[in-house]
Amino acid sequence: MAPTSFDVVVIGGGPGGYVAAIRASQMGLKTAVIDRDRLGGICLNWGCIPTKALLKNAELYDHLKHGAEWGIECDNIRFDFGKIVNRSRRVADKMASGVDFLMKKNKVTPIYGQAKIIAPGKVRVAAPEGNRDIEGKHIIIATGARPRTIPGVQFDSERIISSKEAMFLGECPKTMVVIGAGAIGIEFAYFYAVLGTKVTVLEAQDSILPVEDREVSAVVQKSMKHRGVDIHTGAFVEGVKKTKKGVEVTFKKGKDGKPQSIEADKCLMAIGVQGNIENVGLEQVGIATERSSIKVDRDYKTNVEGFYAIGDVIGPPWLAHVASAEGVICVEAIAGHKPHALDYSNIPGCTYCQPQVASVGLTEEKCKEQKLDYKVGKFPFRASGKAVATGDPDGMVKIIFGAKYHEILGAHIVGAEATEMIGELGLAKSLEATLEDIHGTVHAHPTLSESMMEAAAAAAGIAIHI
Repeated sequence: MAPTSFDVVVIGGGPGGYVAAIRASQMGLKTAVIDRDRLGGICLNWGCIPTKALLKNAELYDHLKHGAEWGIECDNIRFDFGKIVNRSRRVADKMASGVDFLMKKNKVTPIYGQAKIIAPGKVRVAAPEGNRDIEGKHIIIATGARPRTIPGVQFDSERIISSKEAMFLGECPKTMVVIGAGAIGIEFAYFYAVLGTKVTVLEAQDSILPVEDREVSAVVQKSMKHRGVDIHTGAFVEGVKKTKKGVEVTFKKGKDGKPQSIEADKCLMAIGVQGNIENVGLEQVGIATERSSIKVDRDYKTNVEGFYAIGDVIGPPWLAHVASAEGVICVEAIAGHKPHALDYSNIPGCTYCQPQVASVGLTEEKCKEQKLDYKVGKFPFRASGKAVATGDPDGMVKIIFGAKYHEILGAHIVGAEATEMIGELGLAKSLEATLEDIHGTVHAHPTLSESMMEAAAAAAGIAIHI
């Protein structure tokens, strides 16, 4: 008979839930993780991982189309969209099986079915083979989030789609409207534009990637327009309706602008997410929520003893690596440790289009809003020997330092491998490294990473290569 009583029960097997379960088991707590169907959550199955597989396909195709620039002649370059999609699904399947292995290795009990809290310390799991009640001294809610849509517009999974459907369309559409120019919207706009789709992006804010530094967003916007993507910022969508052949999207440029409309085969809604707080049984025990998120303290305790919540269901930043970090802190606190609170000011954000975008800390606009005294160091990749040699001269490294103590206030990279490089600056900020520390650290040459050293030198007015 499978066990029904545990020290820790995690509801949701995404990157917050399964990581929390593994860490709990590592500390000697008898642990179960409950998921509706497959461990890994949206990130592994329908988000982070398979989308990166798709984007790599687009990047490779784009390189081959421009092979002549490298002295490599490639005739009749074409792609098989079905095979591109199938490859991304195989990648997701492989990673999901890896999580299953980790459960066995760490002696975590996986339970499959729809979980609902029915009383303090008790969860009912509904599965095809029947209901099953699970008891847990500590119950962690990690039910994630789902895509939002605008009022009056419903997903139909065919023409009005979310990011999930965008990953496995039956064929590459000729035209697409993307509503929302955050990371998800821009990544899919890049992917489909490279494959030949005529993409139009509508964003209500006055720049794409609105959470990023404006200089960085401008580099990406220029690149997207060069790829033939039509971008409308300050665009307020008024409605989306299905037509005989596709969709019609109506919007205004500015709230008082004249209504305009665009017809397309598909409309991808990428305006954000909302927490999955429904049908979890929160009301059964009185767990407090706010704006479709569960309210928690610094150790991720809810207002009800024995219940905790982590990841997307507690609100922004909606990032897999944040959920994982929250999961570890939560279970270490449960185990009686005293973990440091998560520093939300030092969370890296990444966008995996080309050129890539990665950042940590404050943008220059935020520094101005907060009336901080700061200095900026920038190094363009066109001055980097490695970037020019590899054919990736677009973009820059931009680091913002405090004017008095030279600490890192924010760091921003736009260009090739930006998402790999940001880790160094995140670590530097965490360790309170200064401008002098970064500039004084000898970086290998030729590398893209030495651009961070050069940016620090530029902030000090002693740049060598610009």
